[in-house]
Amino acid sequence: MSSQSTATHRRHDREILTLALPAFGALVAEPLFLLADSAMIGHLGTPQLAGLGIAAALLTTAVNVFVFLAYATTGTVARRLGAGDLPAALRQGVHGIWLAVLLGLAVVLLGIPTAATLIDAFGASPTAAPHATTYLRISILGIPAMLIVLAATGVLRGLQDTRTPLYVAIGGFTANIALNGLFIYGLGWGIAGSAWGTVIAQYGMAAVYLRTVLRGARQHAVSLRPDPSGIRGSARAGAPLLVRTLSLRAISLLATLVATRLGDADVAAHQIALTIWMLLAFALDAIAIAGQAIIGRYLGAGDAEGARAICRRMVGWGIVSGLALGALVAVAGPLTMGLFTSDTDVHDRLLPVLLIIAVTQPLAGVVFVLDGVLMGAGDGPYLAAAMLLTLAVFAPAALLVPTIGGGVTTLWWAMAGLMMATRLVTLGLRTRTGRWLVTGAERA
Repeated sequence: MSSQSTATHRRHDREILTLALPAFGALVAEPLFLLADSAMIGHLGTPQLAGLGIAAALLTTAVNVFVFLAYATTGTVARRLGAGDLPAALRQGVHGIWLAVLLGLAVVLLGIPTAATLIDAFGASPTAAPHATTYLRISILGIPAMLIVLAATGVLRGLQDTRTPLYVAIGGFTANIALNGLFIYGLGWGIAGSAWGTVIAQYGMAAVYLRTVLRGARQHAVSLRPDPSGIRGSARAGAPLLVRTLSLRAISLLATLVATRLGDADVAAHQIALTIWMLLAFALDAIAIAGQAIIGRYLGAGDAEGARAICRRMVGWGIVSGLALGALVAVAGPLTMGLFTSDTDVHDRLLPVLLIIAVTQPLAGVVFVLDGVLMGAGDGPYLAAAMLLTLAVFAPAALLVPTIGGGVTTLWWAMAGLMMATRLVTLGLRTRTGRWLVTGAERA
């Protein structure tokens, strides 16, 4: 390898690590909100904790549906930054934030009157339902702030800043713990206190993000007024990613539905495996986020060859990260099963699933990277079509699991094996064609 090639690789590695490491910290900090709530509410009683679990599932789904606010904004802002037009990049970010505000208000207006109905639809017990409804109705008020955080995070990522989201996430988590302690125990508000503490922390995070973005907008004379055409443009850019997210969510829900037909031990093993799978996804998603920001900047600068080169480098990072995570699961997984449950039947079903997850992590690493690359390139329509195709391949295979036999092990071969292999083929073929290498401040 020539010295010039080595220097290029090192430069690419620095770019990737500079963005990926803080992004990983911010991603890990986000689920700690729910963890802190669970730990504190758990001491109030089982009905309260059950109510939190039901309400949190609904809230997580509602927010995850709008994750395109971060993904789409990252790529479009990065393109304009790469083209050397920082005011246009900030203007695009302002459009995304206004879209988040409008969507958040719509969710509040729809969610509060239907909260009790949604809780009943989940089959909440009579003892848990009142707590779930209370937590959900209050927490819905925080959704506009959560969506603003998503959009503003996308703006900062597009501007190649993943450190600020890390600091804000740490500050929000700390404030959440303090407020929950005060409201739940100090003032005796119970589960309502937990919800109010989280909502206040979320609005505090949104305020910090808005201050950061608006300060930059004022410095570059960018209008803060809502622009209907700009907001519609942000919505159009995000619509394909919404389809992608809904398809991915459908795969997860279908897998859980199939697991419920296999028996209690299989369901328990599936839930533990899914928790581990999502934790590993945070590490891999950090590289994908770096890919979104860097690829968008390169293409905006008109450097298609540079974008292709750093894509190859990130694929290498995805493989190495996947191998490391797979080895960690293979070694530590069997040793830590007792932390989740002492049921030996669950252990027997979980062990082969953990090995499947370990073996397929390098595959997942490449998939996450390519997903991020194509997002950064603004290739949303293809990503939507590819995920719909993946859902079409996975669904019949998953539904056949109860007939085929093999329980949760077969289900996870379908999920970690077939589903991820399908994604690798669709994303890999697209990347090889080079059709995603569309340069310029805007993707035609």
